[in-house]
Amino acid sequence: LRKHGGVDGVASGLGTDTQVGVSGSAEDIERRREAFGSNTYRKPPTKGFFHFVVEAFKDLTIMILLGCAALSLGFGIKEHGLKDGWYDGGSIFVAVFLVIAVSAVSNHRQDRQFDKLSKVSNNIQVDVVRGGRRQQISIFDIVVGDIVCLKIGDQVPADGLFIDGHSLQIDESSMTGESDHVEVNGNQNPFLLSGTKVADGYARMLVTSVGMNTTWGQMMCQISHDTNDETPLQARLNKLTSSIGKVGLAVAFLVLVVLLVRYFTGHTTDENGNREFNGSKTKSDDIINAVVGIVAAAVTIVVVAIPEGLPLAVTLTLAYSMKRMMADQAMVRKLSACETMGSATTICTDKTGTLTLNRMKVRKFWLGQESMEEGASSISPFVVDLIHQGVALNTTGSVYRASPGTEYEFSGSPTEKAILSWAVVELKMDMEKTKKCYAVLQVEAFNSQKKRSGVLIGRNDDD
Repeated sequence: LRKHGGVDGVASGLGTDTQVGVSGSAEDIERRREAFGSNTYRKPPTKGFFHFVVEAFKDLTIMILLGCAALSLGFGIKEHGLKDGWYDGGSIFVAVFLVIAVSAVSNHRQDRQFDKLSKVSNNIQVDVVRGGRRQQISIFDIVVGDIVCLKIGDQVPADGLFIDGHSLQIDESSMTGESDHVEVNGNQNPFLLSGTKVADGYARMLVTSVGMNTTWGQMMCQISHDTNDETPLQARLNKLTSSIGKVGLAVAFLVLVVLLVRYFTGHTTDENGNREFNGSKTKSDDIINAVVGIVAAAVTIVVVAIPEGLPLAVTLTLAYSMKRMMADQAMVRKLSACETMGSATTICTDKTGTLTLNRMKVRKFWLGQESMEEGASSISPFVVDLIHQGVALNTTGSVYRASPGTEYEFSGSPTEKAILSWAVVELKMDMEKTKKCYAVLQVEAFNSQKKRSGVLIGRNDDD
């Protein structure tokens, strides 16, 4: 970093102004995207419908049923001829293929739905400065050279360098596994890694690599995402089905052995009361037909014992519930959520941004214990100047105005935007003028423990 002239040298090499950011023109953004890549990660190839068909065929109960169907079909044709002997085996084949088709279609649709939801949930809005204007863009639209504004709770969207900020603490547990927060500053450790989170403080960073060129992107190459997690109910039902199938196989084998022993020991008789097996006197065709009938009876026990449609019925029910919830504008990421919500008795939800629009506005303000209903006109100019200092200097938000005749654009957290709007519109605050008159000496950044922030300021010598 020193070899390239520090952060300013890297920014100059990337054609970025650390205060204004990149130009923001479509040509500049496209040129940077072609040179350094886009801020997206390579995904494994999408699973096709045939993949889910093959996966359905690998199920143990399906394989058992297919074997039983083949045996039943062969024995049926042998015993009753082709015209009437295919009914039992053919019916089992039709039922099995119906289960496979419905399972494959359901899993394929679920996988596609999951991909769509992943794109929506990963599309985070990030604050950047382009052309001197602070604005929110999609994390996928960030390019090398962008100036990104970070605050508590934000995810670092790409690899980059610390430009300026205060008390910046980064949670790198997703990268290193260490729970201790890492302090990032301009002197000793100016490096920010994609995928980490801001635990405290705020800062501006210069993006130096995006997408697959980041440390996070290289890690993502080696990680495969398995989206075929079973719900707890599905896992229990599959276990129950396997257990019943094993018991059915054991009973069928026992019945097969008992019937064969009874037949070959002469304990079975035909319709006329005659023994079916008389040793060497019995014709080979009669023995084969008898054995086929016994095996068919055992196969029937196996087919009846395996409740293959039970897990399928649960999957279809949960998929239908998922579709109904999507119609009600409720995003369902996993099928297990439908099952879990069915047994929920109390729902705790965040209010801001969930039940409300997350748009705040200053309605009243107090001077001491006195409510100031009349507005700024009744306040001492000295007090108004103090409010201007507090709002303009003790904030991570910003005010942008393209030209004197246009409306103001406020950026930052909802609280900061509300206070900035009130100070600029109601109290006639000039944020740029106030910032030029004072220098920030020390910052106590806001966090959830302190629930407040503060700045130590000094008046500039030339003022």
